[in-house]
Amino acid sequence: MKKIKRVSTGISGLDEILRGGLIAEKSYLVQGGPGSGKSTLGLHFLSQGLEDDERGLYITLGEAEESIRQNASQMNIDLSEVAFLDLSPSQDLNEESSFYSVFSAADVEQQPMMDAIIEAVEEVEPDRVVLDSITMLRMLNNDAYKMRKLALSFIKYITDRKATLLMISESVNNKTEQDATFWVDGIITLNSDSLWRNIKVTKFRGSDYQSGDHAFKITGQGVTVFPRLRPNNYNQKFQPESLSTGIDELDAMLHGGLEKGTVSLLVGATGVGKTNLGLQLLKESASRNERTVLYTFEESKELILDRSRKVNMPVEEMIETGNLKIVPIEPMFYSPDEFTKLVRTDIEENGTKIVMIDSVGGYSLAVREENVLERLHALTVYLQNMGVTSLLINEAQNIAGEFRATNMNASYLGTIFCFCAISK
Repeated sequence: MKKIKRVSTGISGLDEILRGGLIAEKSYLVQGGPGSGKSTLGLHFLSQGLEDDERGLYITLGEAEESIRQNASQMNIDLSEVAFLDLSPSQDLNEESSFYSVFSAADVEQQPMMDAIIEAVEEVEPDRVVLDSITMLRMLNNDAYKMRKLALSFIKYITDRKATLLMISESVNNKTEQDATFWVDGIITLNSDSLWRNIKVTKFRGSDYQSGDHAFKITGQGVTVFPRLRPNNYNQKFQPESLSTGIDELDAMLHGGLEKGTVSLLVGATGVGKTNLGLQLLKESASRNERTVLYTFEESKELILDRSRKVNMPVEEMIETGNLKIVPIEPMFYSPDEFTKLVRTDIEENGTKIVMIDSVGGYSLAVREENVLERLHALTVYLQNMGVTSLLINEAQNIAGEFRATNMNASYLGTIFCFCAISK
């Protein structure tokens, strides 16, 4: 079987969704509303081409070249060697009017525009082409049949010359844009209307891909994509063993300690010692020279350090030796996909053995998702598959009477340790 040639989009998370990148010498449609990141994605695509020693051509029918280069520079996206064909409207307001009373805009402007595109392609001989946008091209021709013929000819012309084509669509509701979904080999849709920005691939001829919505962010460095976790895609062989808690009586109750690669919920009311026990388990792991991470959603790192000093817990020493990392998570800043990527990166790059999340309620509030339990379940299954021992802190008000370990029916995730404060 002939190996499929892939080209990177310049966005590692998107390449992961696409199982390695776009298929070379094919056409793709990037669609979404205003400000959703379509053009920025195109900039990454062309910049990556420079890193891969490929020639790029940006055909702009709307925004001027100078403005595009300025925006790219502000995000540290290198377009220095990318060729531009600037067909954007003139800024000269004194220029003779371009309204036509006898001939349509298509009759007057379309052919010179296509001639300019052909000339640029033959001169640059690009490996990657971005057309920004097909919406502007449609405005030149209101005849659906002629527009379809023009677009298909353009796509064939570019791909026949061994180039990969990315076309940007400024609308997903217009009939022509909907028709364009049938013309191309792949469709990438960006959405910024929901709680989190998300990206999804809805068509990708010739290859499998990760379906569904995936979170992404636009920052000062451009677009970052966080693929949704599919835990069964990750498996790491490990030897089952019991991990001592450092407390002889608790080890005896557990017949040797916690099992490696399991999930434990430390449940109880505020102030009963859930976090302190979790830190004790991390301390014991650190004594075995294993790396551990605490993700705290509710307390600052400074508060945890101060409380640890008061109970003679050597947390600062663990941090200095690199066996413990405390990561405060800012409320309502991370999407579930982004937080999962943060955890994955630490485990896969640093070999972390124990992960503690303080707390389940804080996670639920921070990620602001309706399907929090589904996301938490996927994360814990991933951790189990990677042989990582997980500690989940959860506050429960009712230990006596009608007991509920969690307020989100998450008790099935792992072993439950209940804490009670006994008053005299």
